[in-house]
This record gives sequence, structure tokens and C-alpha cells, in this order.
Amino acid sequence: MSQTSPRDTYLQVADSLRQKIRVGEIGEGLPSQAKLVSAHSVSRSTIERALNALKAEGLIESVQGAGWFVAGTGDRRPVVEKMTDLLGADGLNVGDPFPTEKDLCERFGASRTAVRSAIAQMEGQGLIAKVKRGREVRALPALPAGQGGPAE
Repeated sequence: MSQTSPRDTYLQVADSLRQKIRVGEIGEGLPSQAKLVSAHSVSRSTIERALNALKAEGLIESVQGAGWFVAGTGDRRPVVEKMTDLLGADGLNVGDPFPTEKDLCERFGASRTAVRSAIAQMEGQGLIAKVKRGREVRALPALPAGQGGPAE
């Protein structure tokens, strides 16, 4: 195999990701860009070029606030919607502790920045609040009519 120039490093990264998708090592959501930078020992711009190349092929797609996904798979909702769903799905009640940023990053495969942004939105909606040791649930989201919520 011929020596690849530094400008073509993104093609090597794209090939590596493509292979991992084909063998099922990456099933739905791709790792965060920060994890890809670390795993491939390249710059963020190289990762972005590789992801955009795979996107142009139709192999992956990006969703604002949710990340990169193998085309046709995964939950495409923004992280804030997924985190808000935790309030009902995990049986959390008003006054219960809310999961840590680290736990949320791992659970949703999201960057700390995305999780912090979602937390800020939830705090702004009055759903959670910062307390002495972390955050706690302050209110539960209203369910849409027909899903156990109040009828309109």
C-alpha cells in the first residue's frame, strides 16, 4: 500500500469507520468526535472531514443536538428530549436526584457539552435544579393528551 499523505488521513479514518459499521462494531450512534479524535490520534478537522465523507456516501447522518448515526438507525431526537423522557421512564419523582453529567454522557453517547446544554434547558423549564450535591427533579413534564396527560 502506498504511503498516504497527511491530507488523505481523513480517508483512512473514514475507511476505518466504514469497516466498523459494516461488521457491526458500530451499530447505531457513532462515538463522539472527541472520542474519535482520541481513538485515531488525529485532529478534530480530520474527523469532521471523515464524517462528512461518510455522510456524502449516505452511510451516516448527523442530527443537531443528537450526534452522528448510521443511516436508518437510532433515536434522532435531541439529547434534551431524551433526558426529559428520563423523568417519566426511570420513575423519577419530584425531589429525586437527577443523574450525573457523566452518567448522562454514557447513557446517551453524547458529549459533555451536549449534556450540559440539555441540562441548562431543563433547568430553564423548571424540570430540574442544582442543589448542594448535584441536581434534583423539581417538576415532571406534562404528557401530551392521549398519553395519560390532561385532555385538551
